[in-house]
Amino acid sequence: MKRLDFDLPSRATWVFTGDSITQGVHHTHGSRSWVELVSERVRWELGRVEDIVVNSGVSAWTAHEISADFEYLVGRFAPQVLSVSLGTNDALDGEPGLVSFHRRLTEIVRRASSIRSTVILHTPLLVMPDAPAPRREWLTAYAEVIRTIATNEGAILVDHEQHWHQHFRTEYPTAWMDDSTHPNAVGHRHIAETTLQTLRLGSLREQF
Repeated sequence: MKRLDFDLPSRATWVFTGDSITQGVHHTHGSRSWVELVSERVRWELGRVEDIVVNSGVSAWTAHEISADFEYLVGRFAPQVLSVSLGTNDALDGEPGLVSFHRRLTEIVRRASSIRSTVILHTPLLVMPDAPAPRREWLTAYAEVIRTIATNEGAILVDHEQHWHQHFRTEYPTAWMDDSTHPNAVGHRHIAETTLQTLRLGSLREQF
């Protein structure tokens, strides 16, 4: 899987698209979302103050909606860097949805590559035991599809599922969650930290 060179132009556009976890709705209760934390690291701590960060995540959306609305969410910004975080809602379709998810996410990556975006793919997070059954049972399979696409299409992979498994092992991720599916502010900080470290952009300065 490709690693980002970060030999970017002096002013670059970053687009983060995905679902409610990318959008950063409600569940941080006023704290910064993971996208805002990454933006702070890039634009301030790394001194790239003229970079533009766009968050086009839409709550409850899947690869199907984002692929269908790619131009509005991504293309019109012509980003040098595109972050795509999906799978949590897609997994509600269970086994029958895996083929469609693979096709739609591949379409997103290829369309982004055609406009010379460097693509970052994120695996979904763990969920709690009271999450809807298809999501609980099939999320790992959807994460594996994302890993496969990252390998096949030369995208960067940020493997949150692996990181959360390594931290919690057989326990539920209660400390990092606000409800059955959405991370709390601490969870968002871990998403940001894993993203930054994978991209070799250092670490958040503020301690956990």
